[in-house]
Parts: sequence; structure tokens; C-alpha cells
Amino acid sequence: QVQLVESGGGLVQPGGSLRLSCTASGSFVRILNMRWYRQAPGKLRDLVAEVSAHGTTEYENSVRGRFTISRDDAKNAVYLQMSSLKPDDTAVYFCYAKITTPYRYYGADYWGEGTLVTVST
Repeated sequence: QVQLVESGGGLVQPGGSLRLSCTASGSFVRILNMRWYRQAPGKLRDLVAEVSAHGTTEYENSVRGRFTISRDDAKNAVYLQMSSLKPDDTAVYFCYAKITTPYRYYGADYWGEGTLVTVST
């Protein structure tokens, strides 16, 4: 009964910027850590960025300094601000969250359906 919905994907030129959003809805107690993953064609799904329940952030090396992950607990949302985009950033981006419910006190894994980001001229 918990859903994650992403938005903000699309086509952008190299060097451009894009902001992804992910909002959790349904019945839950607390959102713990939240992540953005991406999966490029022919590649494995890779972790892009993470923000913990305490606000601590981590980034994959190739996006550090260009991407910023943030969360808004009042809106049950996580964001990924992407700047200086490169063609290699092209991928389906997935939102992930570990969320506690009355039936999962230590948290369960939830995934969004993914949003496509294409960086091309």
C-alpha cells in the first residue's frame, strides 16, 4: 500500500539541468534512507545518490559535484537536482526508499517505476 512516484524525466541537452522528484504515498510510519538509482541500456542498475534519515548524503563518483540529492520529509519526497548533464547520464532513474510500516518496523524496500532521462543534442 506504499507507492513511490517519480517525475521530472525527459530530454535535455548536454550541459543542461534537470530535477527529478519522487513522492511516497500510502500508509507508513517513517521514511528512512532514500536513494536514486539509474540503469543505462545494457548496464546494471547503479546507485547514484543516497540521503539518510538524518540527512547525510552520498554520491557515486561520476555524479559527485554535479548532482544533489535532498529530501523534504514534510512532503514525503526526495529530489535529485542534476546539472552539467552528460550523454553518459542517460538512463532510467529509479527512486528507492526504505520505509517502516506497522508491519515492517525495521523497514521494507520500495521502488518507483522509473523515469527516463535522455541527454542528447
